[in-house]
Amino acid sequence: MKHTVTMGMALAAALLWGCTQQFAGVKSMRGEDVAAADKPQAEKQYLGGRPGTTQKIARTFSTQPPVIPHEVEKFSDVNLEENSCMDCHSAANYVKKQSPKISDSHFIDPVSGKKLAEGSAARWNCMQCHVPQVDAPPLVGNVFVGNVAN
Repeated sequence: MKHTVTMGMALAAALLWGCTQQFAGVKSMRGEDVAAADKPQAEKQYLGGRPGTTQKIARTFSTQPPVIPHEVEKFSDVNLEENSCMDCHSAANYVKKQSPKISDSHFIDPVSGKKLAEGSAARWNCMQCHVPQVDAPPLVGNVFVGNVAN
């Protein structure tokens, strides 16, 4: 019995020492004091100017939603009655506004798979998938290489 307890304690000590060695030198992105309140990040400015004045941003993989290449701050919020993105990107307005039309995939019901006459309500919040560009450094290193030729 004494031998079993001694072996158990030795094993626990070895595991504890091994775990501390494994994570030695690992730094938290939150800093040394992880219990401290987070500091608010500096507000980043969106890149791009007025709609139609900037070039489209190349996608990095084939199924990536297009990135919004213009400012979005001056557009009203998306709500149940209004979506200011549709003023330019709807099927009715895109030719007149010389802007990209919302994708045909936005006219497919995500549950039934049937084609809809109007855009799906599931796709109403554009910035759920399409994001404006911000000049922000990456938080961690990244070696991702896209599969779409630029």
